[in-house]
Amino acid sequence: MFKTFAKAIQSLSVALLMGLPMASSAQQLSENASIVVERPWARASLGMSRPGGAYLTVRNEGSDQISLIGLRAEISGMASIHETRTNSDGVSSMAPADDIVIPPGGMFALEPGGYHAMLMQLQSPLVEGETFPLTLLFSDGTELEITVPVLGIGARGPEG
Repeated sequence: MFKTFAKAIQSLSVALLMGLPMASSAQQLSENASIVVERPWARASLGMSRPGGAYLTVRNEGSDQISLIGLRAEISGMASIHETRTNSDGVSSMAPADDIVIPPGGMFALEPGGYHAMLMQLQSPLVEGETFPLTLLFSDGTELEITVPVLGIGARGPEG
């Protein structure tokens, strides 16, 4: 029984230590530090024939409202922000989103089933374990390039 307990503690320790580098890079700041991006991630793609999606949280720590107005990604021929909508019959569809206004002290999440970064016309597949740069474009002219890790094809988020 002691061996089983010791092995469990060892496995937990390794898992926690492996998670530390991810935690330290989870927050990415703009030059003026008023825009903070947390927990960026994307799912691996099935080749390049279907669009990919990326997800993250944006916090506005500034004193003025700011809008997320677009995206740019070399891995995608056409990157934009989309919203998944479900009608009263339970049928879901995606449509391009308008600019996303983030008030001072506010936050906005791009997440599965809601707003998300749509990566169309993939130039290469999104491969689990790799990363790619994604540039967020804001209404004040800020362009914030972040690094997006690619998780497994069935991932539900960076925490598993």
